[in-house]
Formats: sequence, structure tokens, C-alpha cells
Amino acid sequence: MRNNIFILIMVSLLFTSCFDTSRPNFQYFPDMYESLAGEAYTESDAFSNGIEAQLPVQGSIPRGWEPYEYEDTNEGYELAKLELLSPLETNEYNVSRGKELYQIYCSVCHGDKGDGIGILAEREKFLGIPAYNDPSRIITEGSIYHVLMYGKNAMGSHSGQVNEEERWQIIQYVLQLKEELEQD
Repeated sequence: MRNNIFILIMVSLLFTSCFDTSRPNFQYFPDMYESLAGEAYTESDAFSNGIEAQLPVQGSIPRGWEPYEYEDTNEGYELAKLELLSPLETNEYNVSRGKELYQIYCSVCHGDKGDGIGILAEREKFLGIPAYNDPSRIITEGSIYHVLMYGKNAMGSHSGQVNEEERWQIIQYVLQLKEELEQD
């Protein structure tokens, strides 16, 4: 019995003598405890110029983004005005969807009827918002699309808020408002 107690004490001393409370003795998959991952956008020795691998490939196009071939210039605007046509069929669904989007993004400035008297114009936050039936302005599908893409004058770009299909739906509704204003 005495030998058993002696052996038990010796074994317990043996195990506790190697124990370090600040760090575990044995790590199963040590990389899981001490990460080798680097911080994003920091310099790296893996590539010749530092962070090259973290930048997109030159000339690549982000997923879901369609290139727009008309430049953000007056010439690009005029070219889009003449050439650009809607790929969407004009139907009740597209016009009603365009109306919903118009009420969210456009009516605040342009008004519910497209007369340029939205709530921001009434409160004089923006002045000189043109009506869609203004005889000095000729608007087409292409010109509206170009303005939605890049913005014009005080109006900013809406390309980040509405995708390509939604832009064309808004255009269908705007052209309907234009016709209604011209009839009045």
C-alpha cells in the first residue's frame, strides 16, 4: 500500500512539474491557436510590390455590373440621347414597377406628375427643376438613362441605387408622365 501511495505521488509530481499555467503544453493544431493570417491591405513580402494580390485585376469588371459605353460628357449625353433605346418591352408591369421606383427616388424633386414641383422644390431646397414637358428640352429614353447613370447639373447619379432594369422601368414611367403633361 505504501508503494502505491509513493508511486502515485511520484507520478503526480512528474506531471505537475512540466505544467506551465501561462501556456498549454500540447496544442492540437497549433495554427488554430496562433493565427498566421495577415491584416487586409497591409504590406506583404509575398508579392514584389506589396499589396498587388489584394487589388482587382486591371480591366476586370465587378460581378453584376454592366459596362456603359457612353462617356460622362456632353457628347456622350447627346450620343445616348440619339442612339440608346430600351431593351425592355413596354407593358403594364414595367410601367407600374417604374412608378413605384419613381415615387421612391424621383418624385421628391420632380414631383408626382413630373412637373418639377416636388417636395424639395416646394421647400426651396432645389430650384429650377425642369418639368418633363418643357419645350426647351427634348428628352428621350437614352437621355434619361444617361442622366440616371451619371447625373446632370444638380441631379446626382442614381446608378448605385437602381440597377439597369429598374432604370429602364423608371424611364417608361417618366415617358408616360411626359405624355400626360403634354396632353394637359
